[in-house]
Amino acid sequence: MKSSISNLQSPFLLGIDVGTTGAKVLLIDASGAVVSESEHEYPMSAPQPLWAEQNPEDWWNTVVAGIRSVLARTGTRRRIVSPLPRQIAAIGLTGQMHGLVLLGAKGDVLRPCIMWNDQRSAPQCKVMTERIGATRVLELTGNPILPGFTAPKIAWVQEHEPAIFSRIATVLLPKDYIRYRLTGQYLSEVSDASGTSLFDVARRTWSAEMLRAFKVKRPWLPEVTESPVPSAQVSAAAARVTGLLEGTLVVGGAGDQAAGAVGTGAISDGIISVVIGTSGVVFAACREYQREPRGLLHAFCHAAPGMWHLMGVMLAAGGSLRWCRDVLFKESDPYHRLNAAAARAPAGSAGLLFLPYLSGERTPYPDPDARGVFFGLNLKHTREHLTRAVLEGVSFGLRDSLELIMNLRVPVRQIRLVGGGARSPLWRQILADILEQPVFTVNHAQGAAFGAALLAGVGAGIFVSVEDACTKTIQATEAAAPGQDAETYRRYYPRYRALYAALKDEFKALADLTGSACKQ
Repeated sequence: MKSSISNLQSPFLLGIDVGTTGAKVLLIDASGAVVSESEHEYPMSAPQPLWAEQNPEDWWNTVVAGIRSVLARTGTRRRIVSPLPRQIAAIGLTGQMHGLVLLGAKGDVLRPCIMWNDQRSAPQCKVMTERIGATRVLELTGNPILPGFTAPKIAWVQEHEPAIFSRIATVLLPKDYIRYRLTGQYLSEVSDASGTSLFDVARRTWSAEMLRAFKVKRPWLPEVTESPVPSAQVSAAAARVTGLLEGTLVVGGAGDQAAGAVGTGAISDGIISVVIGTSGVVFAACREYQREPRGLLHAFCHAAPGMWHLMGVMLAAGGSLRWCRDVLFKESDPYHRLNAAAARAPAGSAGLLFLPYLSGERTPYPDPDARGVFFGLNLKHTREHLTRAVLEGVSFGLRDSLELIMNLRVPVRQIRLVGGGARSPLWRQILADILEQPVFTVNHAQGAAFGAALLAGVGAGIFVSVEDACTKTIQATEAAAPGQDAETYRRYYPRYRALYAALKDEFKALADLTGSACKQ
């Protein structure tokens, strides 16, 4: 599908991010300047401990509200007849990865989406890994089968909800459900498909062997493209409810981490993206496919065609700080007050360590039974120490991922920080000290939505390539360099590393006692 922008003056690009807590809609121009943006939240439900579900209809309603809000803020309330929709060259989609959206024969949603942070499918992961063989799974997909991934969720539905399983006609990921509602087409792209446990990442195609093992019918799955490829167009029905122009191009887009990496310029060897959002991510682009031999890092296709990436994922990064705020202190303090409190504590939090495994963990420990821990607590510790220990514990966890990446001889030329945590000067300094590397921020803080918009620009022909889009729109500025506390953290890091090994068996015993994801 080819786009035509010859008649467009000042073409705009729309990025849509279907995130964990809400949807972001971002409108930029060809220089990367933000024209308009909108964010709307939607709920998440937890029917049982360690479960996480959302209603895809909430995503769609929120995206529609966001698009209409973005258009209204630019003074284009007349929708189709206004000039602005005609100036939108293309739309890029991104969003939370791994979620399971099941549709029936008429495109109807069969059940709530089982989300990326849902841990219920741990038994299915174990069974399928033993059936296929752990080594063979890594050979076929580049990754172990994990509870957060899509395929074990399908297996869980087959086992626990056979009536729903029997009605499956289509399996989609969250952003691809929004594509379906925008265009009427069932399509995906390589970066998001990489996180399903059904995709041959090295060959960038669905794995027939994994589909057979999971009893997934090939017609259930959408065709996949490279991320910048224009693959569909806005339908007349979607145009009526959103105000977009019928026929507007929609490109493949990317999973949130790959799109976020595009939005920070992490599309070449040596540029490492560190994301501190609800989850924490260390992301390294690679020009050749490679995987961590034990599967401790995710190996996925990148949004830049012909590239791959390695990724370490922490399930509760900014989520740990939010828990600290909401549960420990119950004051709903703004984060700048928490950071100010943490700054009053010394590096190392006076011997207090925090394990940020509040939702289980992925990297470097794929363990749904892992739990959060304060270690070393004594009567002298205060609110300030506890808060700083959370910031330090998350940062130590991110170093775990960086160490795995460096062990594969991936070069580290520059580390770029993004996400809500990157806005904290204190957290940036702690990261620089713990990673023992200078850290940089970038001129755009819109993350995955911005990356999706850039991918749309490539698909529309505004940019020659993903690299061209990043070069023309993204600049990095040094935010912090390792300081005097780096030596303190160098001494504390081995003690942090020792804690999981010491507690692993106890995590499992406690889960057996209280009821773990494996017993749901």
